[in-house]
Order: sequence, then C-alpha cells, then structure tokens
Amino acid sequence: MATQFTIQTQWNRVIAYRHSLKKSIISKKISHPLIIIALIISSLLVSAVIIISGLKGAIIILAGMLGITLVAAIFINNRVGIIAILIMAYLVMWILRMGVNFPLGTLMDGMEALLIIGFFLQQKKEKDWQIFKNPISYFILAWVAYNLLQILNPTAESRLAWVYTIRSVAFVMLMYFIFLYNIRSIKFIRILLKIWISLSVIAALYAIKQEYFGFFNYEKESLADPLITSLYFIAGHWRKFSIFSDPVAFAYNMVVSSLLCISLAWGIKSLVKKLILIALSVLFLYCMLFSGTRGAYVLVPAAMILFAIMTYNKKVLVFSFLGALFVAFLIVMPTSNPNLVRFQSAFRPSEDASFNVRKNNQKRIQPYIVSHPLGGGLGATGVWGQRFAPGSYLAGFPPDSGYVRVAVELGWIGLLLFCCLMFVILKTGIQNFYRIKNKELKTYCLAMTLIVFAYNVGNYPQEAIVQFPSNIYFYLVVALIVRTYQLDKDMNEAKKQIS
Repeated sequence: MATQFTIQTQWNRVIAYRHSLKKSIISKKISHPLIIIALIISSLLVSAVIIISGLKGAIIILAGMLGITLVAAIFINNRVGIIAILIMAYLVMWILRMGVNFPLGTLMDGMEALLIIGFFLQQKKEKDWQIFKNPISYFILAWVAYNLLQILNPTAESRLAWVYTIRSVAFVMLMYFIFLYNIRSIKFIRILLKIWISLSVIAALYAIKQEYFGFFNYEKESLADPLITSLYFIAGHWRKFSIFSDPVAFAYNMVVSSLLCISLAWGIKSLVKKLILIALSVLFLYCMLFSGTRGAYVLVPAAMILFAIMTYNKKVLVFSFLGALFVAFLIVMPTSNPNLVRFQSAFRPSEDASFNVRKNNQKRIQPYIVSHPLGGGLGATGVWGQRFAPGSYLAGFPPDSGYVRVAVELGWIGLLLFCCLMFVILKTGIQNFYRIKNKELKTYCLAMTLIVFAYNVGNYPQEAIVQFPSNIYFYLVVALIVRTYQLDKDMNEAKKQIS
C-alpha cells in the first residue's frame, strides 16, 4: 500500500513538473522581444484604423479576425466549415437584403473552395476513396463533367455567361463529396439536423413578424422596384419571403423542414419530442402559406403519398387519410383569406392565368430543345442571358422551371442526364431505407428521400435548387442518403466481429 502511494506521489510530481515546464516555455515564447514588438505594432495599427474609420473600421477588423479564425478552423477540421457554411447558407440573402456592401456570394464560394482544398489535404493522408464508389457519386461526376464541357458548346449564346453560371450548377455539387466524407457518425448527423431545424424556426418566426407586423425599412426599399411589386403584391396582399431571397425559396424551405420534422416524429419514441416535432411541422406549413407560392402547396401532399407507401402500416394510413381529408376540405371551403384563396388556386391550375402562360411558353420552346441537343449554353436564359447575350432568342425566354431551364440551356442530353441523376438518388434512398436496420438511421434516410422527392416535384413549376440555402442543403440531403446506409453497414459489421 505504501509502495503504491509512493508511486502515485512520484507520478503526480512528474505531471506537475511537465505542466510547469510547459508553462515556462510558453511564457518565454510570449515574452520574446520580437513577439512583444509585433503585438505593440499590431495594437497601434488597429487603434489607428479605428480612429480614422470609426465603427466601420472596427467591424472590418473584427470580420477579418473572425475570417482568419474560420479559415484556420476549416483547414484543421472540415466539420467546423460544414457547420459554418450551413448556417451562412440560411443567412446570406438576409444579410445582403440589409444593404451590406460585401461580396457574400464570393465568400460562400471561398468557403466551398476551402472545404474542397481541406478535403484533398485530408485525402493525401488517409487516401480513402471507398465511400465514393456508389451510383450517385458516379452520376454527379458525370453531371459536373458535362457542365464543364459546355464551355465548348458550339451553339452557346455566351461563353462569359458560362463563367458566371458554372459555380451555381456544377461547382456547388462538389459539396456532396465534402458532406459524404466528413459525416462519419450519428452524433454529427444529429448536430446538423438540430442546426437545420433551429434555423428553420428562426425563418418561420421572422415570417410571422412580416405577416402580422409588417416589413422593416430596408425590406420596404427592396420592394420598391415595380417589377418586384408586381410579383410580390398579389390581390392586395404582400407575399412573404422571411430571411430568404424570394417567396419561392422561403416556401420550399418551409416545406422540406416540415417533411424533416414529420419523418423524425415518425421514428422517435419520446412522446414529448414527437409532439414538439409535429408542432414545428405545423408551424412551418402555416408560415409557408404566407409566401403565396402555389407550387409549394402540392409538395406536402405529394410527399406524404410516398411517405405512406414507404412506411406502410395502419397508423400511417389512417394519418394519411385524415390529412388528405383535411387538405380536401381546405381546397373546397369558402374563404376570403388571401393566403387560403391562393392555396386553393394551386389545385386548379387550368383556372390560373400564370400557369397557362408558362404552359404556352414551354410549348413554344419545345422545337428549340429538339433541334439543340446540347442546348443554348449555361446562362443563356434569365438574368445572365439578358446581361451577356441581350439580343439572343433565349435571353427573353423565362424558364420558370428547373427542368425547362436544364432542357433549354443544356439540351435534351443534359435533361436526360439530370433526370437519370435524380432517379438514381431516389432509387438509392428507397433501397437504403429498406436495407438499414438501425431505427434512427432509417428515420434519417426516410426524411432525406422525402425531401429529394419534394424538391423534384417542386422543380417543375419553379427552380427549386438554385438559391441559397436549397442549393447547399440539397447535396447535404443526398450525402445523408448514402451515408446513413454506410454507417448502418459499419455498425452491423462491428457487431458481427464482437459476437
């Protein structure tokens, strides 16, 4: 006993000596004359900038310090960068609307680039490419390659438009590989989903503020544009956009967030958590009505059909039937509420003038699509087409649909490739759902599959996955479809080895 006490005492002395030695070395490094001089000069420069520039200079310095810290954190741990980019994807358009004169879009591109560089630095050490050997990864690489080759498209309206567009349709897809590589545990998936739901709650509450208390002054300034007014002010009522770029982005994000909560409620055992998730899904769907986006109204009923099929049981069927009755009641009930009137019109497309205009536009552009297998080039339509090829045939064409834009800009070959990619993603999600044995991972896979399905349905009447945050979160969703099955497989193999 005395010997054990002596050994423990000696060990404590060794630990104490190492701690004091380390502290001494650090203090000597900090007290080095050159470091002291550098700190004094830095503090003087910072003080001078703040005196000359005032609050603006202080904010710039603070932002620079935070930026340097974030860059270092991304290189050290890519998961920090993933959390940062998911948060920024939600907030970037809100900050821009406030009038902040800073290239936040370029900042997001820079964060993506840093994550990709960090990924290759990690792979230099680990050299683990096994997780990327799946059909979804192959099709995404094929899609990226096809978009890159569009620079050689002989029928492209503008090469410069390609430069501005390639990052939003191909470069951002590489985030799928970043998510797939760095999501390695159920714990990290839980963190990401909690961040997602928390940000959605903030967006929903902000929309409630807009609906019942009006817009802030900086939001009123952005709505002063006559074109924006014509799109957002319908039947004497403003469409709400919350913290997003437009009502469509807001509505679609509320829909997918509600589907996430519904799926989690299905898979969770705790009654309290189940009720909270159901309440959040109702909140998101209620706020979605403020957007006035008719294309979003049909997404939940459509996704719930797939939900009922995949989780076939009596309780789900009863719930789905009651939900269908409620939706049917909302469609036929007489009302003067502008949000409900617009909701009802979504299920009567033949009576909608804007739907008929889109239908005619799509009919008009079909001969062009058939005769141009490679399309008119990236950025040939919409804003970039008007900017870089203002006199072209496609510059004045409003695609008003993700699928139509792909067909027009990338041709029917591009449309075929894109549809194959989406089919493979959905097929993989459904297959993995039935393969996964772990209840929690099965729930996550179900949620992601429903979200992909909803985005694909919504991509027909609108462009569903081109704006923040959908363009980032969509590839997180796709990565989770693959990763949940891989994690479940690893867990099962570990159990077999133990037994």
